[in-house]
Amino acid sequence: MPPIVLASTSPYRRELLTRLRLPFAVQAPQLDEYALPGEAPATTARRLALAKAKAVAKGLPGAVVIGSDQVADVDGSALSKPGTHEAALAQLARMQGREVVFHTAVAVIGADGAEQVGEVPTTVRFRVLPIDRLDAYLRAERPYDCAGAAKIESLGITLVESVRSDDPTALIGLPLIRLTSMLAACGIDLPVP
Repeated sequence: MPPIVLASTSPYRRELLTRLRLPFAVQAPQLDEYALPGEAPATTARRLALAKAKAVAKGLPGAVVIGSDQVADVDGSALSKPGTHEAALAQLARMQGREVVFHTAVAVIGADGAEQVGEVPTTVRFRVLPIDRLDAYLRAERPYDCAGAAKIESLGITLVESVRSDDPTALIGLPLIRLTSMLAACGIDLPVP
């Protein structure tokens, strides 16, 4: 099996990839993450996932490199990682009572250089909560590195009314169902004996 490299420093993506019980290394992609003017959120997620994989793959010939990115979409407007408490509170306040689509893209560059890119949308309906509850959530979880400041795998679940997706791991940051199909196309069949 060729070496597998996750082009990410995200602890969430690392934990998800560990579930597949494959040996893998982690390498941070060196690139600026930003949306292009007028770019749709789903397009941004796919472009950045592939750019991350390419940035790492160029120095690792013969490896299978996985890149991923997530962009939250509120009525066609992208929400990225908030970074600060104030920005996170503003994002959560904006999402209350609304449906937000989290576009999670995954890209795989095979050992032969072949590129695959896919995206799994997840629609989340947020509850309407008082600002002090949103503030308490942020202080407890500190999800400033999560698109839309919603960390669904822990206390963030209390912020939502419903979640719709074809892949339950997409919202956390790495769509494993789509990824396993991509890895199979690279000759890596799962589960590995």
